[in-house]
Amino acid sequence: MPHLSLTGEEIATQPENWRTAAALAATGPAGLPRRGERVAVVGCGTSWFMAQAYAALREAGGHGETDAFAASEFPLARRYDRVLAITRSGTTTEVLRLLAATDLPSTAITACPDQPVAAVAGDLVDLGFADESSVVQTRFATTVVALLRAHLEAEGALPPGVATVERAAADAERAVAWQVPAELVALEQISFLGAGWTNGLAQEAGLKMREAALAWTESYPAMEYRHGPISITAPGRAAWAFGELPDGLADEVAAVGGTLVADSRTGGLDPLADLVRVHRLAVALAEHRGLNPDRPRNLTRSIVLS
Repeated sequence: MPHLSLTGEEIATQPENWRTAAALAATGPAGLPRRGERVAVVGCGTSWFMAQAYAALREAGGHGETDAFAASEFPLARRYDRVLAITRSGTTTEVLRLLAATDLPSTAITACPDQPVAAVAGDLVDLGFADESSVVQTRFATTVVALLRAHLEAEGALPPGVATVERAAADAERAVAWQVPAELVALEQISFLGAGWTNGLAQEAGLKMREAALAWTESYPAMEYRHGPISITAPGRAAWAFGELPDGLADEVAAVGGTLVADSRTGGLDPLADLVRVHRLAVALAEHRGLNPDRPRNLTRSIVLS
C-alpha cells in the first residue's frame, strides 16, 4: 500500500532495519558494553526513552548494572565504566556537552558518524542505514534497541521471556501490514503503560503520538496506573499496554468504560513491534486531523543550542 508521507515510508522499513542491526551486532562493534561493565546510557527525547528500554533489558539480563539519563541530567560526579550515548543526528547539544565534559570511556550510536559527535566520543557505532529524513524518529530509535538487544542475545544475556530480534522483526512485518482500526483513530485519549524494559517503549509511544498527531497521551509504569492515572480513563479513551498486564488491570479498565489494547502479552506481538503499530496509528491520526506528520509542529530534526 502506498504511503502518503515520508514518515510512513520510513516506518515500513523497520523489519529490514532490525535484521541489518542484528547482523551488525554479530560482528561485535567496538564500544558496545562488555559483560560486567557499569554503564550509563544517555540521550535526549526519543533517544532517552530508548536508553531506558535498553538499560532495563541489560540489567534484567544480568549483563551489568545500567542506568539511563536524559543527557542534560547526567550526574558527572558518578563513576561508570562506560557512557553510551544515543544520538541520531550526532549534533544534539546536550549529548555533545556531556561527552566533552566526561573523562569516562564513551561510545556513541549515531546515524551520522561524520557529525560533531565523532570528535567527542571514544567509539562510534554507525547506524547510517537506519537514518531518517523525517523529523519524528521512528526507525532509527527502534533499530538502536534492536542492535543492543541483538548484542545481549549474542552474549547470552536476554532476560527471560524476551524474544530474539528475528522474532521481533517477523512481528514487525505484521505491524507494518496492520490496518489501523477506525475506532483507535477516533479515541480521545490514550494512556500507554509498560513495565521493566517496556516502560521506555510506553514513554516513547506517548511522545510519538504527541509529536506526529498533537494527541492527548500519557505514559506510566503499568503498576502506577491505578495510583491516579486511571481517573482519566472513560468511554472513548484507552489504556495501551506493552507486555504483561498487572493482575486485575483489564477488569479495572473495563469497569470505567475504557478500551484496552494489550496485544503484546505473552504469545502475542513483540513489544518492540507493538511500538511500530503506534507509529502507524500516529501517522493515521495525523492524516485524519489534516496534519502533515512530516512537518510536526514546533519541532526540528535536531536540537542545537547556541
